[in-house]
Amino acid sequence: MASFEVIGGNKLKGDIYPQGAKNEALQVLCAVLLTAEPVTISNIPDIRDVNKLIELLIDLGVAVEKESEGTYTFRAENVNLDYLETESFVAQGRAIRGSVMIVGPMLARFGASKMPKPGGDKIGRRRLDTHFIGFEKLGATFSYDAQDSFYSVSAERLQGTHMLLDEASVTGTANILMAAVLAQGTTTIYNAACEPYVQQLCRMLNRMGAKISGIGSNLLTIEGVEKLGGTEHRLLPDMIEIGSFIGLAAMTGSELTIKNCQIAELGLIPDTFQRLGIKMEFRGDDIFIPEQEHYEIDTYIDGSILNVSDHTWPGFTPDLLSVALVVATQAKGTVLIHQKMFESRLFFVDKLIDMGAQIILCDPHRATVIGQNKQIPLRGIRMTSPDIRAGVALLIAALSAEGTSIIDNVEQIDRGYQNIDGRLNALGAQIRRI
Repeated sequence: MASFEVIGGNKLKGDIYPQGAKNEALQVLCAVLLTAEPVTISNIPDIRDVNKLIELLIDLGVAVEKESEGTYTFRAENVNLDYLETESFVAQGRAIRGSVMIVGPMLARFGASKMPKPGGDKIGRRRLDTHFIGFEKLGATFSYDAQDSFYSVSAERLQGTHMLLDEASVTGTANILMAAVLAQGTTTIYNAACEPYVQQLCRMLNRMGAKISGIGSNLLTIEGVEKLGGTEHRLLPDMIEIGSFIGLAAMTGSELTIKNCQIAELGLIPDTFQRLGIKMEFRGDDIFIPEQEHYEIDTYIDGSILNVSDHTWPGFTPDLLSVALVVATQAKGTVLIHQKMFESRLFFVDKLIDMGAQIILCDPHRATVIGQNKQIPLRGIRMTSPDIRAGVALLIAALSAEGTSIIDNVEQIDRGYQNIDGRLNALGAQIRRI
């Protein structure tokens, strides 16, 4: 198990380029299974979760050719359905949560698919009901084997239908969408997730020959087609990385320019960090964060304490609440962080409290942060990364702290952030992988 040794207290300076979007990559990589023709995808991040999904596709029989750094061509011409019965598939499927999104494309194209209960972050319950209820509404037969935690679906030909999702699940919407594009007739998905990742998937599928309308809204209409062809697709920059770098600049009092952000696709991310007191300038598609010795949390109009919570898009993404919480520890003022979606995601705050932060964990979903206005710096300690997003939040805390911190289990951070130590060291950080 690898660790980071982090010497805190250094100001960073320079330009940093966000990687391709992890969550988008996991969706569009699964979409290559919908066609036998070549699909070229660029700006793919070199991170563990994405690399594991590419390995799974290769073992399924997808031909993968690396064109250049971050660009791959996929040809799912000879998919081996027998591989779904192997122990190797079980191990791979359980290793990453994104693997569940192979089910929709394979059900649509081959009439059957199965999946072991997937892994991923330990951040609370992450049910898959939305996915499989959607497949059933399209006419698939579903079964779940509780003995070995295996999901199976099959259908001779999916039939278009109207469905109202019980939650605006991003992966659920993507999975059902990929099944519906080859269904017979028209499908409407209401209460669909409309994150930029889903919009990107829809545009990619349309270039492949799908007929999807309502892109960017919560009502998607899909006219089924007989087959899809190849295409080229480029991933968006990762909005979670962009938000993480905004928070990092503020915590360390650094001057950073985050390059090529595609600001129009960031929703309320910049606004939320501005309400935490972080100054920023939009320079074309770059975000410039000036050096700030202090930043002050906003209040509501009546003077009451600000509440930062996660919402469905275009609200603030739950993946950045951990970073927002860390940023607030050194701000001037108080904020309530409300994590609505996952009941275990705030449990990393005990490590911040050990570092000297003033946080009251009200319950599994809410934490009150009393900012210290950088008057009492955090102190370095030894801690363990529990998941991707908490891991990078702890890294930001360690970079701002006095003294040396050790962060164990950094494989969790590697799952979502490409060469994060190397890229931050190039800006003046002191991070050593041990």
